[in-house]
Amino acid sequence: MDATDFPDDLVRTQAAWNATYDALAASRLRDTTVLRRRLLRLSVRLWWHPYWQMAPAVPAARCELRRLPRADVGVDGC
Repeated sequence: MDATDFPDDLVRTQAAWNATYDALAASRLRDTTVLRRRLLRLSVRLWWHPYWQMAPAVPAARCELRRLPRADVGVDGC
């Protein structure tokens, strides 16, 4: 699937999800509630985005979306 098939807001949401997840994973703070809540909100946005209603192969598209923002740093998203 070509990266241009994804709406910009969906790509930005995935990038925000990745950044929040990385911050939560790196955090040594006791109170991570704000990060966990943000991750949950972003997960809901990603899961229920209208794009998935018309995606031809949803599992493959979700995998490609996860891989897309991390392509710059060479990390496999799936």
